[in-house]
Amino acid sequence: MKTWKISVGMILLTTGMIMLFAFSFRRATSFKKIKPFVPPTGCVFRTVMGEESSDNHAAYKTPEKVQRSVDLGLGWIMEAQQANGGWGAGSHRRQDIQNPHAVETDPATTAMVAMAMLRSGTNLSHGPYSGNLRRALDHLLQTVENAPVNSANITAVTGTQIQTKLGNNIDVILTSQFLSNIYDHLKDEPALRARVKACQQICVDKIQAAQETNGSTAGSGWAGVLQSSFATNALESAEANGVTVDKRALNKAREFQKNNYNSKTGDVNTDLGAGVVLYSITGSVRASAKEARKVEEAIQQAKREGKLSKSAAPTAENLQKIGYAQDEALQYATSYEVYQSAKVEAQREDVLSGF
Repeated sequence: MKTWKISVGMILLTTGMIMLFAFSFRRATSFKKIKPFVPPTGCVFRTVMGEESSDNHAAYKTPEKVQRSVDLGLGWIMEAQQANGGWGAGSHRRQDIQNPHAVETDPATTAMVAMAMLRSGTNLSHGPYSGNLRRALDHLLQTVENAPVNSANITAVTGTQIQTKLGNNIDVILTSQFLSNIYDHLKDEPALRARVKACQQICVDKIQAAQETNGSTAGSGWAGVLQSSFATNALESAEANGVTVDKRALNKAREFQKNNYNSKTGDVNTDLGAGVVLYSITGSVRASAKEARKVEEAIQQAKREGKLSKSAAPTAENLQKIGYAQDEALQYATSYEVYQSAKVEAQREDVLSGF
């Protein structure tokens, strides 16, 4: 019989991802049996793709067994936290090491776990793990502040599980995303909030410095398209918090993701997606979502104001009619088309089954 050895890195990363998705699942699932041929409601995937809202599913209670599994996972994670406030996924070459305290901490794993804690309902002042979260935040802030100025990353640790899977620069990307998520929880701590924003600016500058000419992020791992997708999301989130983001870099990042899917032919480029169609398609959806939403809102507003007919489609021509410049109208119309097409492709049974 084959024996499977599970490394501490795989346990931490898997547990962290479960924590992140479990609480979305708790808010977004009704747990009712679905009748044949009826599209599911309360599906996390459909919510992420913009097909439906999770608002009406927020009141459903998490089943006891699911909650117990989540609690056990969180408990294990807290015990795995190291003295410096961080967590480590360990080296990809030493997956035989299963003691979470026998590996070096790394920012990417720490940020992933911290986001899972934040998603579970814990913040810096409330929740059973508020102290753990504060220590994790302080550890990441110190890591960013002490990072070499000319380096594209914030850590000298290399060859980690998460770097091998997602890319060499995933540490600064996920740290930036965590700082975006914690930012709104710091309104009562202005000094700490300012420190978080300053560190986020450092992260953004490094993310942009690691951008390739095609808009992807340097140092691709097994599924580099995911690192680039995370980078795009990190830049968008930082910009929403008032951090200075180079518009050209953000647009290039979005274009790289969108170009992995051809909405005209349905062709998908999986060269940096470990051959997994779902990775590339969802990256395209995510990168075009914000612009597609802006197009939809602008067209609806124009219809209400009588500038466009009720049946007007979100085309480049109609965007020009309501004030968009020609190049801008084409860009936004393309984003809308990619988003609408790719999100449908991403939910195809063969795409999900292949994954």
